[in-house]
Amino acid sequence: MTLHRLTKASLRGVWTALITPFAVDGSVDTNALRALIREQLAAGVTGLVPCGTTGETATLSLAEQDLVITTTLDEVKGRVHVVAGAGANDTRTAVANHLRVGALRAGDYTVDGALHVTPWYNKPTQDGLFAHFMAVADSSPLPIILYNVPGRTGVDLLPETVVRLVQADLARDARRFVALKEATGSVQRSQDLINALHAIGGQDLAILSGDDGHILSLLAIGGDGVISVTSHVCARELALMVKAFDAGDLAAAQALSRKTSPLANHLFFRSNPIPVKTALALRGQAGGTIAARFRLPLCPLSDAETAELQKRLLQSGWL
Repeated sequence: MTLHRLTKASLRGVWTALITPFAVDGSVDTNALRALIREQLAAGVTGLVPCGTTGETATLSLAEQDLVITTTLDEVKGRVHVVAGAGANDTRTAVANHLRVGALRAGDYTVDGALHVTPWYNKPTQDGLFAHFMAVADSSPLPIILYNVPGRTGVDLLPETVVRLVQADLARDARRFVALKEATGSVQRSQDLINALHAIGGQDLAILSGDDGHILSLLAIGGDGVISVTSHVCARELALMVKAFDAGDLAAAQALSRKTSPLANHLFFRSNPIPVKTALALRGQAGGTIAARFRLPLCPLSDAETAELQKRLLQSGWL
């Protein structure tokens, strides 16, 4: 069994929020998923996140989610971290998901943690968010990456609530909350949170960007990396960018940021993961045309939109 060894240092780098490839009959295509994972491993990612937003998890059954996660574990075989999406907008379901994904295994391999998004639609207060995440954390020692994406969920996990959660861990001499995926698009917001965490001795919480356009700026203020969508296309370049930054070669990091940053616009001009799956199909990755299959209510780009995406990728050197 793998050890849950998620530390600030081991979280640093590029994580890919995996798409879920679908076969022509609509089932999960595990062969295409394995091919994609092999590409990511070869590119040098730090970790993989199956069953997140990009994985169309909202339309996967629990059995399909388990299949995606165990397939990922089996292909990775402990070579990088695997953190599985387990969030829900009902606390009881989130706890059940947390326990379920923590118990999954592929041979000797288990997940290293779970990604928990803020509950959506029912719009809890900050006290409700605190109670929700504490209930999940109290259910199991499985490490948690908090995920704040108010543009999708309609609720914002404020910095002071993140600080409360970290303080609860510190009071118990525990480390259940290991990272935050922050997708508000505000570097100042992340700076304020980093300052607040340092003030309470909670700087071991890793801050990971949920916005692909802010990776280098987040690193510059003391952040730790990214859980990325664009890394499906540019994982190698993003991984090299983090390494260049860590080596003090800012010029190289900036050059790689300039190269990869256009993808942050290209792959989000329609709802994620529609553009990135289409880009993978255009590039012949993840089973080629298999990559551009979706589950309703997501649907393919129009012919004109596909042509526009292809033009953008060609102009920026990604096709």
